[in-house]
Amino acid sequence: MTDTRILLGVVGRPHGVRGLLHVHVQAEDPASLESYGELLDDKGRAWRLRWERDGVARLTDAEGRAVADRNAAEALVNMRLYVDRARLPAPEADEFYLTDLVGLEAFGADGAVLGQIAVVHDYGAGASLEIVGEGPPLLVPFTRACVPDVDVAGGRVTVLLPGFVDVAPDGAEDAA
Repeated sequence: MTDTRILLGVVGRPHGVRGLLHVHVQAEDPASLESYGELLDDKGRAWRLRWERDGVARLTDAEGRAVADRNAAEALVNMRLYVDRARLPAPEADEFYLTDLVGLEAFGADGAVLGQIAVVHDYGAGASLEIVGEGPPLLVPFTRACVPDVDVAGGRVTVLLPGFVDVAPDGAEDAA
């Protein structure tokens, strides 16, 4: 894996006129963002975050300059804040970071290779796995019902493909 950054926050709308910003946290403990010190954006710029109140933070750049006003804050909306994976605590037993799934082999219930996890998508309503292999990519909900076994150390996941109905060109339905 070439990108070892983990998304920890996304800058939201400005709060007031003094450069404060709402920050949407992707970590279990929102306070942890401040403890990581330097956070990087998509352009590689370094930022530091200090919580002012619940969900509202002040950002400063690498030179220690705070976001000055509402206009400057508006320019940062939707900026993603990352930390290097090596700086995160080790997960507990039977836990993992979603990024740890990328590269794992996906096997069907019958043991057949479905492909490899290329991307973990998470748009807020739950994660899904994009599996690439023979044919078009598969997009599978990352739920226990569809992915009952995750073995990061063993480099594999078991995937139970949800049932669906194919509609034949003549309009007849076939259960797949």
